[in-house]
Amino acid sequence: MPIQKTEKIWHNGKFINWDDAHLHVLSHVVSYGSAVFEGIRCYETKQGPAIFRLHEHMQRLVNSAKIYRMELPYTAEQFGKVAVELVPMNKMRSCYVKPMAMRGYGEVGVNPLSSPVECYMACWSWGAYLGPEALEKGVDVCVSSWTRIAPNTLPAMSKAAANYMNSQLIKMEAVLNGYLEGIALDTSGYVSEGSGMNVFVVQNGTVYTPPLGASVLPGITRDAVLTICEDLGIPVKEHLIPREMLYIVDEAFFCGTAVEVTPIRTVDKIVVGKGRGGDITRRIQEEFFALTSGSKPDRHKWLTPCGAPVGAAR
Repeated sequence: MPIQKTEKIWHNGKFINWDDAHLHVLSHVVSYGSAVFEGIRCYETKQGPAIFRLHEHMQRLVNSAKIYRMELPYTAEQFGKVAVELVPMNKMRSCYVKPMAMRGYGEVGVNPLSSPVECYMACWSWGAYLGPEALEKGVDVCVSSWTRIAPNTLPAMSKAAANYMNSQLIKMEAVLNGYLEGIALDTSGYVSEGSGMNVFVVQNGTVYTPPLGASVLPGITRDAVLTICEDLGIPVKEHLIPREMLYIVDEAFFCGTAVEVTPIRTVDKIVVGKGRGGDITRRIQEEFFALTSGSKPDRHKWLTPCGAPVGAAR
């Protein structure tokens, strides 16, 4: 879906016009994918726009940078303050917030250490990632022929731009073969994740999701779903999931910032359960949206209100 332009983008401590956010073509990130980023939802609530799990997202950004030896000039708290100011500055009621840190112009070789670190943050309107009907009717997916990145190749726990070359292969293959998404296996043949979302399945009343050791990103929404299951008294386990289990489970769903909680209708054209998302998926989805919309009390303190500007990090 095309990006919907807003007014301001934050860059290295200053708010600049959207059209003034430029990189040199020889910036290190262009040649080598040397960037880390986050995707964060800001939801419209009765009390105004509120960002979902802001601190956790910004801390993961800092962690991702640390893994790649990228020294950031801002803390997670400072990045969070920028986000809270950026949303109302762009007059957004709900939006997608994207902070990024990347290696800029300065080094032509693979070694990134002498290239400056550039920090940006933008926000724009973004609806249902897999289409308006996906949340209700579910999506058709395939098991990808592309394997997720292996341990000791690229760090799956870092939300790094380079990792998403693997994700692009998974997504393109799925779309060109008539599916909305693909599910990748890890190097051992167990279920890992989608092109940019975590996978959950439900069998005999218990919810399962692959452990972090299966080359999955430690998703913020994934963690929220685990917590929601505990709140609702639904048994939940992190467990290795064989590929064939996808075909015979009672329910399956994706979760992530972009997809939120989206049922999986079919896998490789095999109907999953009733084919529209089961009762447990619906309970989790309804609770998730009740919490993010503010219609239920924010018992876990997951929402950060975006009120008056609060002074950007300098």
